[in-house]
Amino acid sequence: MTLSNIPPLVTVFGGSGFVGRHVVRALAKRGYRIRVAVRRPDLAGFLLPLGNVGQISLVQANLRYRTSVDKAAEGASHVVNCVGILFESGRNNFDSVQDFGARAVAEAARSAGATLTHISAIGADAKSASLYAASKGRAEEAIAKIKPDATILRPSIVFGPEDGFFNKFAGMARTMPVLPLIGGGKTKFQPVYVEDVAEAVGRSVDGKLVPGKVYELGGGETLTFRDCLETMLEITGRKNMLVSLPFGIASLIGKIASLVPFVAPPLTSDQVTLLKSDNVVSDAARAEGRTLEGMGIVPTKLRSILPSYMVHYRPQGQFTGTGKAA
Repeated sequence: MTLSNIPPLVTVFGGSGFVGRHVVRALAKRGYRIRVAVRRPDLAGFLLPLGNVGQISLVQANLRYRTSVDKAAEGASHVVNCVGILFESGRNNFDSVQDFGARAVAEAARSAGATLTHISAIGADAKSASLYAASKGRAEEAIAKIKPDATILRPSIVFGPEDGFFNKFAGMARTMPVLPLIGGGKTKFQPVYVEDVAEAVGRSVDGKLVPGKVYELGGGETLTFRDCLETMLEITGRKNMLVSLPFGIASLIGKIASLVPFVAPPLTSDQVTLLKSDNVVSDAARAEGRTLEGMGIVPTKLRSILPSYMVHYRPQGQFTGTGKAA
């Protein structure tokens, strides 16, 4: 193989996470060389079989330490930032990971002469009352200055085998007779399949998306919080009651839950704040084609995927049969 035939190198920050591992697989299928930058490479070996021998390499990088970020981006033609957290834990807070960390990745990509794809979230807004959404918004503003040609992808809630939404509530349904409908369960979502998000990243790396644009990634269905829980319960064959929980009470519960050390809280007050706003693709994004459909990607329906990984939440697992309660 001559130097001119060597595939481009793509550095993926957060490649061992829920979205990141699917991004790595999508890029591997395209033939790119992939450098996965993670805090614990020793725990990311499961990514190596996603590509050919030697196609995927693992390096240590921590977004809080700029030197490691720069080294991970060296020599890359494209950088993808998949790093994000749903709640704060110790030094991994929203500011350090989603604001400072995103800036570091953008600056490293600029120094390496690489193009950049950044995964943000619908609702990102520097002025948001949510700490999560505000940090995402500040990151977007910074990236626009550091790398004006960066492509930013904003997904709605992402579903797939390792997701943190449907798995969380299905797990709660195993042990709790009642599930909370926070704020009455009226918040709207457009659940988007993780593989569709990964394909969008792949097309960005391929250079098929417009540089400097913000794309909003939503699934083909708009569902309320109640719709999502009812769908999950139907598929798992469970009959838990759904009880409305006012935002104020839910926020208080979230604050108390966050005080328990070394345990991931089932809910945080900041997540309650997020639930006060719908999480759907904007009319502007639709009109301008900054969506999955605008990319030529047909969104995957929730019901075509959800049963495949909800099966073990059924009362008798796969032997429950049709999904009706046994």
